[in-house]
Amino acid sequence: MHNRNTRADVLLLIVATIWGLAFVAQRMGMDHLGPFGFNAARFLLGAVSLLPLLLIFKPAKQDNFSALTKGGALAGFVLFMGATLQQAGLVYTTASNAGFITGLYIMLVPFFGLAIGERTQSNTWIGAALGVVGLYLLSVNEALSINPGDLLVLAGAGAWAVHVLLLSRLAPRFDNLRLAISQFLVCAVLSGIAAILFEWETLQFNNFSATLGPIIYAGLFSVGIAYTLQVVAQKDAPPSHAAIIMSLEAVFAALGGWLLLSEQLNSRELMGCGLMLAGMLISQLPLKKLFRQSQQV
Repeated sequence: MHNRNTRADVLLLIVATIWGLAFVAQRMGMDHLGPFGFNAARFLLGAVSLLPLLLIFKPAKQDNFSALTKGGALAGFVLFMGATLQQAGLVYTTASNAGFITGLYIMLVPFFGLAIGERTQSNTWIGAALGVVGLYLLSVNEALSINPGDLLVLAGAGAWAVHVLLLSRLAPRFDNLRLAISQFLVCAVLSGIAAILFEWETLQFNNFSATLGPIIYAGLFSVGIAYTLQVVAQKDAPPSHAAIIMSLEAVFAALGGWLLLSEQLNSRELMGCGLMLAGMLISQLPLKKLFRQSQQV
């Protein structure tokens, strides 16, 4: 069991690395394509890359096609909103900022869960307070103005939180692989329609070929490979381990932005990132359980 847990943690760390570096690919994708066109290509590639897995992983039960279609459409729409806001935000902000701000969805999930009757622990409030202070230091400058890209990514984090809560209700009802492919296809179709309506002038073969590298990474690796590894790993990883390790994607986004895009963070922004990461980690730690264990020692 210990070896399985260790393997799961390593796989989740790989997932966090892939997702963190995906912010760099998404930022580079904006050089030639608009947010809708880029997302349409990456999620279509991601969905197609998962299709061969249908031949390998057989569902334990037969899904109701109509119910699966409705669930996939709903999840795909929320995914479309989150991906669109995040991708549009990357036009105006850095991969580093986007990575840390997106990571706040980890703290938003329990808050949104209050609306459907789920309980929120005290560590979530502590983590949220640190996250708010960190967000202020990262995104609000001395002139008290905020980067519009950071606001868009923050709104996207809210959509990701809703998406997590939605999948927590849908995942037990359907085969996870088929649900994932369904939502990715819906997101790709919605993004494609929006691209035709609002970004028609950029939908040229030369633009797609010039962005092929970022599309392959953000679609095949971030969507296809990372999703598969996440599903495999979370069978053996405790939820708290998974959430904490996956929050490290923000760190890898910052490292990727620094190494590949020459992005720099000043001391104020670094402090903000540190507080946000601390907030993400604290929000996932079982503080009451740890306190009780310390009292028993």
